[in-house]
Amino acid sequence: MDKNALIYVAGHRGLVGGGICRALRRAGYENLLIRTHAELDLCDQTAVRAFFAEYRPDYVILAAAKVGGIYANATYPAEFIYQNLQIQNNVIDSAYRNGAKKLLFLGSSCIYPKLCPQPIKEEYLLTGPLESTNDAYALAKIAGIKMCQAYRKQYGFDAISAMPTNLYGPGDNYHPENSHVIPALIRRFHEAKLVGAERVSIWGTGTALREFLHVDDMAEACVFLLENYSDFGHVNVGCQKECTIMDVARLIAGIVGFEGAIDTDPFKPDGTPRKLMDSGRLFTMGWRPKFSLEDGLRNAYKDFLHNHNRGC
Repeated sequence: MDKNALIYVAGHRGLVGGGICRALRRAGYENLLIRTHAELDLCDQTAVRAFFAEYRPDYVILAAAKVGGIYANATYPAEFIYQNLQIQNNVIDSAYRNGAKKLLFLGSSCIYPKLCPQPIKEEYLLTGPLESTNDAYALAKIAGIKMCQAYRKQYGFDAISAMPTNLYGPGDNYHPENSHVIPALIRRFHEAKLVGAERVSIWGTGTALREFLHVDDMAEACVFLLENYSDFGHVNVGCQKECTIMDVARLIAGIVGFEGAIDTDPFKPDGTPRKLMDSGRLFTMGWRPKFSLEDGLRNAYKDFLHNHNRGC
């Protein structure tokens, strides 16, 4: 990739897009094209087509999406499927029609079946039923993968897809209801410490197993794929290490300084029982993550204290 190439990062204000912008700049790519939602609504086909026709970016990274945790996915499935399909359809098609050299589509590990064999290989896609709490989002992301593959097959468009595992880190969403598990726990334990609470309750049984990847590791993997990968299949991006939700809760409580008890709520959903990605394809290419979970969580809490805890 030419260091002076014009690179459009869709979703630069989000967790993923922000991390990718930082990684691109670290790698020497300074010519970044970014727009806020107020400046460009990616659900508006006419606006997206006009934007691409005017700027004709060389590379496109599609990190924009409507995202959320179990509660948000289960409560707003129509919004999750509609908005994500609209964004993907508009950006992928406009990138192709306006001569982009390459597009990277970002998905999620939730695309895989609920009871998938572990660790999850790329070829396990569409081999079983999805987790019901986030199937609307998952189906949209699967459609994005298939759209990239269809445009490669029919038009020769160099569209690739990467499927990150559960992400966290600087720029995360700490909303008390609509956030993912790590930012939700960081906020909950921080607020509990401030008020001197004796107990904190977490959703589910605490036994579900999850793999967590720091967003800056994920972003470095995306730059690596842009520079080194051009093929039909999507690529898993993870660290191949897992822990229970209770384990990560205890780790966060220790980092935050909450000394009370941690209770579980088995009446709330656990989601998928286990979700460990096989990132062997990416590892074989030569990429590896750098953050340990503890170091990554300390980095995330530092970001929360600096940028997100006003009014908590």
